[in-house]
Amino acid sequence: MKKSIGFIGLGIMGMPMTRNLLKAGFQVTAFDLNQEAVKAIAEEGAIPAISGKEAAENSDVIITMLPKGEHVRAALFGPGGVVEGAKQGTVIVDMSSVQPAESKQLSLDAKEHGISFLDAPVSGGEPGAIDGTLAIMVGGESSDFENVKPVLEAMGNNVVLVGDSGCGSTAKLANQIIVNLNIAAVSEAVTLAAKAGIDVEKMYQAIRGGLAGSAVLDAKAPMMLDRNFVAGGRIDINMKDITNVMDTAHDLHVPLPLSSQLLEIFHSLASDGKEALDHASIVQHYEKLANVTVKREGVE
Repeated sequence: MKKSIGFIGLGIMGMPMTRNLLKAGFQVTAFDLNQEAVKAIAEEGAIPAISGKEAAENSDVIITMLPKGEHVRAALFGPGGVVEGAKQGTVIVDMSSVQPAESKQLSLDAKEHGISFLDAPVSGGEPGAIDGTLAIMVGGESSDFENVKPVLEAMGNNVVLVGDSGCGSTAKLANQIIVNLNIAAVSEAVTLAAKAGIDVEKMYQAIRGGLAGSAVLDAKAPMMLDRNFVAGGRIDINMKDITNVMDTAHDLHVPLPLSSQLLEIFHSLASDGKEALDHASIVQHYEKLANVTVKREGVE
């Protein structure tokens, strides 16, 4: 018998993740502060809830997909929160991107209520959430992981237990360094090419089959060339992630000079009103410095 799921957080990522759980045949009770989102997913087969408590009362597994650690804590332990309705043995799976220290404390607090906790952040952005091809990096007890693995596999195709509590969140920070610094490197490269006057589209086609080729290059270079900055991974969310990177690095006395500079670029973009754009818009920071626009031929 399939587990019943409570899903809290129906945003850019959470909504398609919930759809994939429904497609896989799970019973899903959904809650979000945005009741229009709850209504929309209810029309697709989810059971609507008016609180985290109500979502937990109907569920074996609770998934949270929220912007920040403070939001996760409020959803779990605040008034009307998950712990008020969860039964003993419930597994909470936090798929948000938060600091490892926050994940560890959330796990300890959940255990005081007789509830298991896994930190299981994801990579793959909105396309991966829609396609069910997310990479899911998990921290926590192996028995809890095996218990919920079929649930996670309905949303992702690369589900790995990285280690103990907090390890999933640590892996996510490493992921965000690699992804966002790659986007910044692509931005520098295409800005240089555009300023030199070569055909940037042809340059992209020439280099993508070599060592410079990557999933990031193929995902973000076409967006830059098309001037398509509709968010799959928003600037403000990634800025939050890199802030978490730097906070964790400082606690560990790990210098990260490139990530530090990237965080300043994010703040520059946010101050320019671009916080809701996709992180492919990092290229706009470099364009501004170089007084050039990166685009393919025929794009306005």
